[in-house]
Amino acid sequence: MTERPAERGSYHHGALPEALVAAAFELLDERGQEKVTMREVARRAGVSPGAPFRHFADRRALLTAVADRVLADYEQWQRAQTAAATGEGATGEGDQRAVLRALGLGFVRYAIRHPHRFELVRSRVFAPAPQPELLERLSGIDRAYTEVIVADQAAGLLRPGDPAVVGLAGQALVYGLAQMIVDGYLPVEKAEQVVGQVLDTFGRGIANTR
Repeated sequence: MTERPAERGSYHHGALPEALVAAAFELLDERGQEKVTMREVARRAGVSPGAPFRHFADRRALLTAVADRVLADYEQWQRAQTAAATGEGATGEGDQRAVLRALGLGFVRYAIRHPHRFELVRSRVFAPAPQPELLERLSGIDRAYTEVIVADQAAGLLRPGDPAVVGLAGQALVYGLAQMIVDGYLPVEKAEQVVGQVLDTFGRGIANTR
């Protein structure tokens, strides 16, 4: 059987799975996860409709791979947000006091800018049973967040207490704010102002007074 030229080219560069995930990622941003189909992703990647099934068992597996890419992109986004907020330079030093606020604001900003990505992650992560394939990356994100809390507690910037509980409170706050904005309950044009005020209020509630 003669192989389609476009498909032959895709296989030649040896990165068909990556090409499929990239096509699905693009489609997600444009139209949302409900429109991410194996057939359309194959068409955009220039391969036959059956080609994606050689690498992904089904649509769910493909969407899980896309969610992993979203989380990786989110990690990079958060690093940039915190570096900008803390004035971190080449030495890696910055204002530690601003890190937690920057993380919270960064989460909401990402959700506002990429509502379809937020929806996908919500369905794959913030669920009773997160996808096993995502647990390693999720654990890394949680560890980094917990390390910031522990460091702030050690420095006396936060009250002593279970870092896991503090972290859960912060996550619940920013997740709820992001969902309210994406759902249209809070106006997008005032989102950052409102989020900043809420985060400052939350910060004053858990920070040590000197």
